[in-house]
Amino acid sequence: MSVQIPSDLLPHDGRFGSGPSKVRAAQIARLSDPTAPIGQSHRSAPVKSIVGSIRSGISELFNLPAGYEVVLGNGGASLLWDAIAFSVVESRAQAATFGEFSAKAARASVKVPWVEAVELVQADPGSIALCQTTDGIDTYLYPQNETSTGVLSPVSRFGGPDALTVVDGTSSAGGVLVEIASTDIYYFSPQKCFGSDGGLWIAVMSPRAIERIERLTSERWVPDVLNLKLAIDNSRKDQTLNTPAVSNLLMIAQQLSWMIESGGLAAMNARTASSSSLVYKWAEARPDATPFVSDPTYRSQVVTTIDFDDGVATPAISAFLRHAGVVDIDPYRSLHRNQFRISTFPNVELSDVQALLACIDWAIEAGIGRS
Repeated sequence: MSVQIPSDLLPHDGRFGSGPSKVRAAQIARLSDPTAPIGQSHRSAPVKSIVGSIRSGISELFNLPAGYEVVLGNGGASLLWDAIAFSVVESRAQAATFGEFSAKAARASVKVPWVEAVELVQADPGSIALCQTTDGIDTYLYPQNETSTGVLSPVSRFGGPDALTVVDGTSSAGGVLVEIASTDIYYFSPQKCFGSDGGLWIAVMSPRAIERIERLTSERWVPDVLNLKLAIDNSRKDQTLNTPAVSNLLMIAQQLSWMIESGGLAAMNARTASSSSLVYKWAEARPDATPFVSDPTYRSQVVTTIDFDDGVATPAISAFLRHAGVVDIDPYRSLHRNQFRISTFPNVELSDVQALLACIDWAIEAGIGRS
């Protein structure tokens, strides 16, 4: 008879993926509401009302400074990387890269012919690279959270009055405190802390960023899908350039309502801090485990990464737990590490994190993943 984990140890919800992430039941229920405008034009009043509620909800959640605008666009953050290269970077950029996604974002600006240079500030996975104010740089690019490695960066403004600071908040927005005034563009995808689907990007833009976008897109040829001026114009009308997934809009709107009603960004930050702290303390207490990010200052609250000694085969444990309904705790594929990557987004309950850790302990003690 095969070994089976006791059912009373299992989490109530076994989804711990770092994107797509756990979706709350209330978000799914919103889709089954017969009054939901699924199947209607995205330029109809009911759908535009939902986009408007998302824009106002983002403004409230992040306590936006005067003049900042919420912009939505079709495609995910990877499309926005190209849009930033076309519509935001003038001629010289600096990018901090310390993992797979920050490196991809930087490469988007390297490829375009009008960008004279992209100065890279690099660090190995598991450590952090920080931008440095440098003469001649017009755009600074870096992630608040590197999803592939679980490194969390402080959010600060760089450069002089003419430089823009552009921050990728894809896996941190909505789960970690941020001072939006320290950024000119703070963007994210909804399939992380917002527990929704991909295919959409959301950005908060300063007046200076909007002025730069309006000027550059009037001087350059920019494909419509990458033209952030068109995204701004459409967002001001509470719509997107092309047809979005209305179901996704409904889930985002429901999530925003829950976040705000639950205490706002401070409450979401407290949720992720509690869950991630539990994971790190658990790893530090085990003789065969250690947090991948050695400096506690830069350990992520929303994507925790834990290395194990060679005596524990994390792929075997992950596969074992997957059969029991506990899913998506594998490390990012390009790291090739003996590691668990456990998301602690706001939708993940602390009690489920506790149960997951108990399940891993049980599996190791039962000899799963042991040679």
